[in-house]
Amino acid sequence: MYYFYFDASALVKRYTDEVGSDEVDFIFANVPLERMNCLILGAVEVFWICVRKRNDGRITHNHFTQATRYLEQEVIDTNSEFKTISIPDTLVLNSMPLIENHSINSVDAIVLRSSLDIATELRNTGNRLVLVASDQRLLRAAQTEGMLVFNPEIDSQQTLTDWITHI
Repeated sequence: MYYFYFDASALVKRYTDEVGSDEVDFIFANVPLERMNCLILGAVEVFWICVRKRNDGRITHNHFTQATRYLEQEVIDTNSEFKTISIPDTLVLNSMPLIENHSINSVDAIVLRSSLDIATELRNTGNRLVLVASDQRLLRAAQTEGMLVFNPEIDSQQTLTDWITHI
């Protein structure tokens, strides 16, 4: 079974119309929320992106209200089955070598370290984790580390179909 870990660069596509939104919507339509996760910081970053887009006029106030309501319901709400991951100090400290090894920023290193840890746990139960992101440096680093990756801006929906139907 495949699980999906979202970076903010991909998760925002669920709540604002961007290249790759259809692919992210496809995941949400075909995968149970309990098989999706992100850093809580990533969810907050999505909120910030929505605020920024409202403030600079790329989305209307009504779209902002609707988008952030859905973000709250699907991801942030403690009753949601979507798993948000906290960031303990150990995760931050364990991500530091990834910054140097891959020349990625600190948040991307934390996303990568967290997703690598989850991928290891899932492999032990016969499952796989897919990192969903649009950030090219993060995707390259994840691939170098042996992760499955999906870029909703350029990758084929057929790949998603293959993973999702492999239950």
